[in-house]
Amino acid sequence: MESRSVEGEEEQRRVPLRERPEWSDVTPLPQNDGPNPVVPIQYTQDFAEVMDYFRAVYFADERSPRALALTAEAIQFNSGNYTVWHFRRLLLESLKVDLHTELKFVELMAAGNSKNYQMWHHRRWVAEKLGPEARNDELEFTKKILSIDAKHYHAWSHRQWVLQVLGGWEDELEYCSELLEEDIFNNSAWNQRYFVISRSPFFGGLTAMRESEVLYAIKAIIAHPENESSWRYLRGLYKGETTAWVNDPQVSSVCLKILKTKSNYLFALGTMLDLICFGYQPSEEMRDAIHALKTADMDKQDFDDARGEQNLNIARNICSILEHVDPIRTNYWIWRKSRLPLSA
Repeated sequence: MESRSVEGEEEQRRVPLRERPEWSDVTPLPQNDGPNPVVPIQYTQDFAEVMDYFRAVYFADERSPRALALTAEAIQFNSGNYTVWHFRRLLLESLKVDLHTELKFVELMAAGNSKNYQMWHHRRWVAEKLGPEARNDELEFTKKILSIDAKHYHAWSHRQWVLQVLGGWEDELEYCSELLEEDIFNNSAWNQRYFVISRSPFFGGLTAMRESEVLYAIKAIIAHPENESSWRYLRGLYKGETTAWVNDPQVSSVCLKILKTKSNYLFALGTMLDLICFGYQPSEEMRDAIHALKTADMDKQDFDDARGEQNLNIARNICSILEHVDPIRTNYWIWRKSRLPLSA
């Protein structure tokens, strides 16, 4: 009923509440702005009327179908009014409304403003009331929104809640892969992939998934070494196990592979800096690859030309290179260099 009312207003002239027979017994309750409002808000006549009637039923605590229909109109005028949403939930429970129809109403509201906090809170409340039977609807609902905005924070947050509370983990990793095939730079999809492998009850956690996921991340890095998300993902696979990260030859090998191309190597160089600071011993081939990245405008003061330099000097040289080739973060690399010890 609410959905038809909302849709109908777009197609025909809205009938004022004061002209509807079913509201003839209600006295509207105007908003009290005090005797001398400093900056009165110029509400439209329709909005003011709906809220006047809403206040009347709200303060009377009227639990009726017409009150429920009125909340739909009020939400259409202002979908961010948390009091209206709250009262709607009270009405849904009192009237024992089929909550599957409420999911349709929320989806209609989301079509107009999908980044409304109150709408998402309400959607979660409804899904929680329905339980596991709402799982598929919720996953499909978020998919629709993410197909329009792949980085929609509210949709991702809701989707993660659904997985943890209602289930549906079985196909989630495949869904993340599909999104990353469409856009390998989608950091939200990378984040969701990490969420799945670390939280899903089917995969056994990071340690169990590390071998296959490291290969997945390295493949993505080689294809697009300028993509920070895949580098961050690779590092995250060793969360809490820095020693394993430093000693895994796959990590240093992909860095070397990218450094030798002499293009799109910023994140590879930054990763090498972190590895060295945590005790990695670079090979002669790695030293040569880093040395080859010295820029033409770097003089002796900026760069130590000695090939047999200690790891400390290699770290300083990396910072110096990054100061020149990563101008947006020049001050960061200067700071990183200042944090290095003066001697080994």
